[in-house]
Amino acid sequence: MNIPFSDLGIIHKKLKIPISKAIERVITRGDFILGEDVRLFEQEFAQFCNARYGIGVSSGTAALFLALVSLGIGPGDEVIVPDFTFIATALAVTYTGAKPVFVDIDEATYTLDVEKIKKALTNKTKAIIPVHLYGQPAAMRQIMKLAKEYNLKVVEDAAQAHGALYQVSGNQRKPVGAIGDIGCFSFYPSKNLGCFGDGGMLVTNDEALYRSLLILRDCGRVSKYEHAVLGYNSRLDTLQAALLREKLKHLNAWNRSRQKAALCYDAGLRDIPGVVIPWVADKSTHVYHVYAIRVKNRDSVVKRLHKKGVGVIVHYPIPLHLQKVYASLGYKIGDFPVSEKVSSEIISLPLFPFMKVSQITYVVQQLRDAVVGISPIKEG
Repeated sequence: MNIPFSDLGIIHKKLKIPISKAIERVITRGDFILGEDVRLFEQEFAQFCNARYGIGVSSGTAALFLALVSLGIGPGDEVIVPDFTFIATALAVTYTGAKPVFVDIDEATYTLDVEKIKKALTNKTKAIIPVHLYGQPAAMRQIMKLAKEYNLKVVEDAAQAHGALYQVSGNQRKPVGAIGDIGCFSFYPSKNLGCFGDGGMLVTNDEALYRSLLILRDCGRVSKYEHAVLGYNSRLDTLQAALLREKLKHLNAWNRSRQKAALCYDAGLRDIPGVVIPWVADKSTHVYHVYAIRVKNRDSVVKRLHKKGVGVIVHYPIPLHLQKVYASLGYKIGDFPVSEKVSSEIISLPLFPFMKVSQITYVVQQLRDAVVGISPIKEG
């Protein structure tokens, strides 16, 4: 049996007719740049996030970069970034001229370790970027408290967490992205909500930031040929917005399907010695963009699973402080022990909406054989 890491074809087949109609609608109108569907999707996605405003942009990376620019982050500033995440989080900081300051992660959630943030703060620190990695919310109550204490801005990297909820106080739960000053999302095709290329969104409750971001994402434009600030060509295409509007209607159901699959994995994997399954933080909902486990001898296990047709992926094998692009920052092996440990053990198992129980059962059995050695596979 071959189990792909992701199967977008299932979703697109089910939505072929409404997506085709949405695309035809845009073609008929011809409003390909900042058209009607962009405006409507911005409203609908902001509402989904329980935020006042949405700003569609060209990618999740663009969202992070423009968020920092709108907050005045630039040369001489420092921004706290988790050491274990996709590199776009750090690149967005670098693009502004500011310095990304890496902080180790919590070993249970794989998100920022709040206690270690405090040790990384300096008088140059201007913002924190918590990443809701794999679909798991970061510790936003503590992060927001810390940000308030030190007068810092908070930009949420929610690129992997569309629809995840976090209990901010009492019984009040909020979607991630609407808790900090600005939330940033990616609509890369494999995301829980993905388009047919690159796309992104910022959400905020701050009207001034909203107005600023509208100008920044559109070449600094205040009228057709009048440009007031140094802006960027970072607009969300109308065609992408049109199909995202159709897919947004199903996002909650797809997330529930992912959570159901994750529960099946949990049940099958929790008794396998040496396998660490995802831990869901108290009072949070995990939307499982990735179902990530940890094992010893990871590379050998991955090789064995690939031989059996199981499409596992490693997110991520190299922590940011050891990436060559950031060698000039002077970090070395041993500086962030949790990130280094996790990056050497992490494996992402196949998971997608409408995944069959038989597929999960096969993955579990092959993983059990690979880890425990019930059916060892010869190397080479």
